Amino acid sequence: MHMYDNPVISGFYPDPSVCRVGSDYYAVSSSFEYFPGVPLFHSRDLVHWRQIGNVLDRPGQLGLTEDLPSSRGIYAPTIRHHDGLFYVITSRVGAGGVPAGHLVVTSERPEGPWSDPVHVDLPGVDPDLAWDDDGTCWCSCSGVRTARIDPSTGAVLEGPWPTWSGSGGQYPEAPHLHRIDGWWYLLVSEGGTGDGHAVSIARGRSPRGPFEPCPSNPFLSHRSTDLPIQSTGHADLVQAADGTWWLLLLGTRPRGAFPRFHVMGREMFLAPVRWEDGWPVVDQVRPQHPAPSAWHPWAPEPTRDDFDAATLSPVWISPRSRPDTSWSLDDRRGWLTLWAAGPSLDRPGCTFVGRRQQHLDCRVSARVDPGTGRGGLCVRMDEAHHYEIEVGGGEASVVARIGPLRQTVARCAVPSGPLTLVIETRTTDVLPPAVTSAAELELGPPGAEAAGPDTLAFSVVGTEETLLAELDGRYLSTQLSTGFTGRVIGMYATEGSVAFDWFDHAPATPAGADAGTDGS
Repeated sequence: MHMYDNPVISGFYPDPSVCRVGSDYYAVSSSFEYFPGVPLFHSRDLVHWRQIGNVLDRPGQLGLTEDLPSSRGIYAPTIRHHDGLFYVITSRVGAGGVPAGHLVVTSERPEGPWSDPVHVDLPGVDPDLAWDDDGTCWCSCSGVRTARIDPSTGAVLEGPWPTWSGSGGQYPEAPHLHRIDGWWYLLVSEGGTGDGHAVSIARGRSPRGPFEPCPSNPFLSHRSTDLPIQSTGHADLVQAADGTWWLLLLGTRPRGAFPRFHVMGREMFLAPVRWEDGWPVVDQVRPQHPAPSAWHPWAPEPTRDDFDAATLSPVWISPRSRPDTSWSLDDRRGWLTLWAAGPSLDRPGCTFVGRRQQHLDCRVSARVDPGTGRGGLCVRMDEAHHYEIEVGGGEASVVARIGPLRQTVARCAVPSGPLTLVIETRTTDVLPPAVTSAAELELGPPGAEAAGPDTLAFSVVGTEETLLAELDGRYLSTQLSTGFTGRVIGMYATEGSVAFDWFDHAPATPAGADAGTDGS
């Protein structure tokens, strides 16, 4: 029997939605302030996923402006297939958390191209689409409210009206309507997307209701437990080709001392579902489960990008936009060249191209030629929470931005020409927060225990690898930075132009552990 590891998609890919077309599965997730938006994944077995694109890959589809705060933007998409078309509906949230409405895009092929959006004027976020046998389209949003709409024009034809808002937990959201065996099941997440997250369900004979709640609601929650996977919620149901049922949901993997910290955001988990007396039952979302009967592993994705392709891989994202004037794969063949659009990562408008951190223990490295510019590698949560190692002017330095504080932690002279920069994250041998270098250990105990989730080490490689600094990972966690995203590690330029020959994001085995134990 095959066993699969959770999460099935690691890194900050929250608010999942999934649909099956024949033997193929497609999943999407939130992307918030990042461009391109709504990453799209394909699988043949619900376990092995490959990103095949981004649904909102043109600036005109997104409309994310430079004044958009971090953790705003594109929220909670739903993907469905109806009458030969793929549909994705999502919310766009602006400054102050105010929803700017929902948008619907369509495509005949999941790889795209996806249409320009049509807009749906309904309150709330987390929109869902479902169709009746006569072609009636129902749109449900957080609240929970349902309306009858025309998805081709976005017109609201009737409603919205209140339906069922869960078992009493705060923030009833992520509604999904599924028609199963003559019933309409309304899946709702509640309790907030933190430690109290939960999934509840009700059923009725019509999308209009009335809805009868499941007697065991919430039927999934890990709150008030010591399970390694927490914040389980925002789920979507899917029936596999063999008739079994599965739940794709978000969760976190917190580490460290109280209150514990998760650094990669909310990730995508899979759990088996069984039905009892007409209701779904999920026991626990465990790090390992028996796999679905279909077993279709993809060939492993390469960890290294040599920038030899004609276009950037869909894994690469940038805050809010990526103007054509800020990057090129043609200016220096086989290199990614970045041109600075802003002088600092502390403000929107900078040039940054990154990818989500996907391994708890990892080694990220890049070959960098700063020329007469300045740039390097950055681990980013938002403009006020990031660490970077940069080169420029014959010097390499490590900079920490933590809330209102910005400090150059270490620096050293480096020769001109290409260098390799390295960032490593480790979850074992975690340093106390006051220690930034081996030399500081000679000063004695720092008076605080090693309580963070991980340590980040920054090195530069010339003729040999030189460790410049080690920093506490808790300051790049959701608990400290707040918001809905996770770490993104990537390349940037803040002065002139900087060229990158390659970028490698490889998992590392924690000390004393077997390979693969991070669940990635």
